[in-house]
Amino acid sequence: MNWYLKVLNQYADFSGRARRKEFWMFTLINILISWVLGFVFTFIGISIDVPALAFLAYIYSLAVFIPGLAVSVRRLHDIGKTGWYILLAFIPFIGALWLIVLFCMEGENKTNQWGENPKGIGNDSTINQIGTE
Repeated sequence: MNWYLKVLNQYADFSGRARRKEFWMFTLINILISWVLGFVFTFIGISIDVPALAFLAYIYSLAVFIPGLAVSVRRLHDIGKTGWYILLAFIPFIGALWLIVLFCMEGENKTNQWGENPKGIGNDSTINQIGTE
């Protein structure tokens, strides 16, 4: 949950780098929350005849769109790619698959033009403390 909150705290921060764990934990928690909201609001809204209640799931989706985009760009920075690679998503089927492959790749172990290695190899950085509490 701390990884999810870390991404939300960096709401529109498109600079820097994001570890695989940061990206995938945010994605996992975001998907789970979206499914729960969609399921609950849809069925509660239908059962009490308030279809507008399902609209709250769309509000959540809009609220996490920018943080999701920002962490995706930072993830691409970690592997040494420019954030413009996110536009691959607009290529039907192949683009989304290629992005998934890129998101799964290990980040560069050295400092690149977008910053230091977020894993902090050899460091006692605070990022390494997230998720261990």
